[in-house]
Amino acid sequence: MSGIANPEALRIALRQMLAVLENERQALASLDLEAILGTSGEKDALCDHLEGSNPALVDEECRGLLESAQRMNEVNRQIRNLLAANIAARLEALTGQGALYRPRAGHKVAYAYTNGRL
Repeated sequence: MSGIANPEALRIALRQMLAVLENERQALASLDLEAILGTSGEKDALCDHLEGSNPALVDEECRGLLESAQRMNEVNRQIRNLLAANIAARLEALTGQGALYRPRAGHKVAYAYTNGRL
């Protein structure tokens, strides 16, 4: 994939990403699984579209859009993690047991690279 060729196209794609991230936040707030999955696909498609873009196209406006998108994505990630923790706690309360899907003690998991920061 060759990426985006001009600054205006980059600005448009970044504004689209901000809109998708806002939609994702709303979907998370309403626990709308279909919308959450839809925004995930949209983010993936936009990332593919942005991939390979020339960094020289990033002007001050693009830099601001990129920083906003990074912040929104981080907030959404934290919301997703809080929702997942809440659901895990509710499942544990319902079953009266610890988490059913925790790895065995000493078992290395695929997300171990996060150093426990989930």
